Amino acid sequence: MVGGGLPAAAGGSEFEAKITPLVIISCITASTGGLMFGYDVGVSGGVTSMPDFLKKFFPVVYRKTLQGDNNNYCKYDNQGLQLFTSSLYLAGLTATFFASYTTRRLGRRLTMLIAGVFFIIGVILNAAAQDLAMLIIGRILLGCGVGFANQAVPLFLSEIAPTRIRGGLNILFQLNITIGILFANLINYGTAKIEGGWGWRLSLGLAGIPAGLLTIGALMVVDTPNSLIERGKLEEGKAVLRKIRGIDNIEPEFLELVEASRIAKQVKHPFRNLLQRRNRPQLIISIALQIFQQFTGINAIMFYAPVLFSTLGFGSDAALYSAVITGAVNVLSTIVSICTVDKLGRRVLLLEAGVQMFLAQVIIAIILGIKVKDHSDDLHKGFAIFVVIMVCTFVSAFAWSWGPLGWLIPSETFPLETRSAGQSVTVCVNLLFTFVIAQAFLSMLCHFKYGIFLFFSSWVFIMSIFVWFLVPETKNIPIEEMTERVWKQHWLWKRFMDDNVGGHIAMSGNGATKNGHVNGA
Repeated sequence: MVGGGLPAAAGGSEFEAKITPLVIISCITASTGGLMFGYDVGVSGGVTSMPDFLKKFFPVVYRKTLQGDNNNYCKYDNQGLQLFTSSLYLAGLTATFFASYTTRRLGRRLTMLIAGVFFIIGVILNAAAQDLAMLIIGRILLGCGVGFANQAVPLFLSEIAPTRIRGGLNILFQLNITIGILFANLINYGTAKIEGGWGWRLSLGLAGIPAGLLTIGALMVVDTPNSLIERGKLEEGKAVLRKIRGIDNIEPEFLELVEASRIAKQVKHPFRNLLQRRNRPQLIISIALQIFQQFTGINAIMFYAPVLFSTLGFGSDAALYSAVITGAVNVLSTIVSICTVDKLGRRVLLLEAGVQMFLAQVIIAIILGIKVKDHSDDLHKGFAIFVVIMVCTFVSAFAWSWGPLGWLIPSETFPLETRSAGQSVTVCVNLLFTFVIAQAFLSMLCHFKYGIFLFFSSWVFIMSIFVWFLVPETKNIPIEEMTERVWKQHWLWKRFMDDNVGGHIAMSGNGATKNGHVNGA
C-alpha cells in the first residue's frame, strides 16, 4: 500500500529504555497520520460511486451510469474522475521534496504540524466544494499533507521509539493506513444512504477528525533527540532523550547520536553519494520494490473497490458492502504480518504472497471473462461472492507482504549517510507510480476489460522472480552489519561491495568484523 515506511534504527546496539507515556503519545500521533492517509485513499473510491457526487461534478459519467446499454467496463472511464483520485499523489510527490528540507532544517515535529494544516484546509475545501476546480484544489492540498506527513511521521516514530519496538512500529504505521481505509469504507456505506444529496460531503468532511488529531498531536509532542542534535541543540536533545527513555543513564545512546550526526554531516551530497557503486544494490531494490508494489494492482483495487464491484454488476449498496469486507481483510492480514515478519522473514512472505496473488488474479480474470460481458446487467450471485472471496485472497496476500515490506526493506538496508536521501527517493517513486496507476486504471479497465487482472498478475509473476533472485533476507540483522552479512554474501550484489570506497564514509558494515551465513538469493 501507499504510505510511509519507518527508517530503521541507526545501529544494532540495544540501549536501556522504558516505554514512556511520551512514546505512547507518539504512537497515537503516528496512528492519526496513517489513519489520515488511509482515509484519503479509501474515501475517494466510495464517493466516486455515489450518484449525487457524480451528478454534481462528473455529469458525463453520471449519464453513462444511467444508460442501461452502456459498456460495463467503460462507464467510469473519465480523465477528470481519475484526476480527482490521482491529483493527491502527484501533489504528494511534489511536496516530498519540500518536506525533505523542512524535516532536516525545521525538525520532524514542525513538519508534522505543517502536514496537519494542509490536511485541515484540504478537507474544508473538499467538503464545501461547489465546482470541480475547488474539489481538485482541496485534493491537491490533501496531497501536500500526505507528502509532508509521509516524510516526517515515520521518521519521528523511528527516532523516538526504543530500538526493540521499532520494527513493530514500522508495520503499525501500515496497519493504521489499512484501518483508515476500512473506516472510509464504513462511512461511505453509511453516507451513501443519506437522502438529499449531501452524503458525499459528510464522507469527505469526516477526514477532518484524523487531520485535527494529527495537528493536535504535533503540538503536544517534543521533537526527536536526533533532530535536535542534528540542528546543533545538543543540551535540549539530551534532555528530551532522558525524558522519552525514562532513565538517567542515557549517555551511551546520546554519544552515539552525536557521533552519527557528525559522520552524516561529513557527507555533503547524500543524493550524489546514493548513486555510488556500493549503494546501487539498495537503490535498485528500493526503487524496484516501490514500482512492483503499485503494479501488484492493490491500489487499483482499494481506490476503486466500490466502482469495480459496481462494474461487475453488484448494486451500489452491495458494492460498498463488498469494499468494507476487503478493507477488513486488509486490516487483519496486516496484523498477521506484524506477528510473522521477524519469525518467517521477508523473503518467505513475499514469495508466498506472490503465488497467492497470481492465482487469485488469474481466477478473477477467468470468471469475469466468462461471466461479465460488455453489456451484461448482473453477475450471478454465486460468482459474485466468489469474486469477492478471490479479491479478499489477493488483498490478504498483499497486506502481509508487499504492503508493509515494500517500505520496511528499503528502510533497513540503506547505510546511515544515504538513509535520508534513500527514504526520499523511495517515497517519490512510490507516489509517482501510485499517481500513474490511479490516473490510468479506469481507462485500462475500459480497454483491457477482464484482462486488467491478467496484466497485474503478469507483473506479480515478474516481481516474484525478482525477489527470488535479487532480494536478500534481512531479518534480525543489525543495520551496521548489513554490508558484511547480506550484501557481501549475495551472489550478485557482492560485486558492488568493494572495500575501496574512494575516501567516502561507509557506515553500513565496513567496520564490522562479524560474518554471517548467506541469508538471501
